Amino acid sequence: MIDNVKEKYSVGALLYSPALNSKVAGRVTGGDLGSRYSLALCLEDTISPDLVTLAEKQVRDTLAQICTASREQEMYVPRIFVRVREPEQAERVFDIISPYQDIFTGFIFPKYTVANAAFYNEAIRKVNDRARRTVYMMPILESGDIVDFRTRAEMLGAIRDLIDHVKDLTLNVRVGGNDFSNEFAARRHVNETIYDILPIGQLLGDIITVFSRDYVVSGPVWEYFAGANDEWRTGLEKELRMDILNGFIGKTVIHPRQIPVVNEMLKVTERDYEDARAILSWDESGLQVGKSSGGERMNEVRTNCNWAAKILLLAEIYGIRQEHV
Repeated sequence: MIDNVKEKYSVGALLYSPALNSKVAGRVTGGDLGSRYSLALCLEDTISPDLVTLAEKQVRDTLAQICTASREQEMYVPRIFVRVREPEQAERVFDIISPYQDIFTGFIFPKYTVANAAFYNEAIRKVNDRARRTVYMMPILESGDIVDFRTRAEMLGAIRDLIDHVKDLTLNVRVGGNDFSNEFAARRHVNETIYDILPIGQLLGDIITVFSRDYVVSGPVWEYFAGANDEWRTGLEKELRMDILNGFIGKTVIHPRQIPVVNEMLKVTERDYEDARAILSWDESGLQVGKSSGGERMNEVRTNCNWAAKILLLAEIYGIRQEHV
């Protein structure tokens, strides 16, 4: 049995690729994408309805190539997910890829909401009834019915209850930033973050409030991956700082250039690491409050312990970086 908590925090940079992309397997097996990322093969928005059957076959071929190569050479095998169009597709796709299920992590369920959650939950249970190892789901909260502020709290609470029914099979909860932007006819520029769009920032705040105490919630996609003076990188780093500050861990990415930026930002700072170690090894017989390792802030055992535990876990997974003050 894998370390479930560590696995949930390890999805990290999730690279989306259309399922029809016949070249992605070669990039994985050739090491072109690095050695710390996850991979999502998308059968939904990136595939037209008349090409779904062909795309499902390509998913099988992609997993076959990666699985064969992993048996023949030393290589990094990412966590691999398939984003389906509807609940019924999950069982069909799993049957197609079942010979390669040892390298398959799970399904991504788009627009997961009250109207379809029971069907998605049933699908992931049925898949696990036939699987040799745990197959996870990652629901995406992106449907219009959670946008309406008048019913948002009730709707998010109902969705949370439905996800709780399959909590043991839920790896991450994900959010659809572009879908929310579409609802408000908004789009951020390279020097702006999703949090600068107030109605979306408030909606993301509500989602993180409902889910983050019990689930890992990942950050929305960043659209920029090229441009003059590396502005896209600066913007991505800025949004990642806001993601992490607010409790989002990991990020959907759409280009390999974004992967190392996400991984670097997911590293914990040396100051945070030293403070977290001190907090979790505190002498319980003495004062429960004191100066940080650098002497610039207060550490309090009882109110900082959950933060400290998360910091040490992230340090184990992603490492530690020097902070330039």
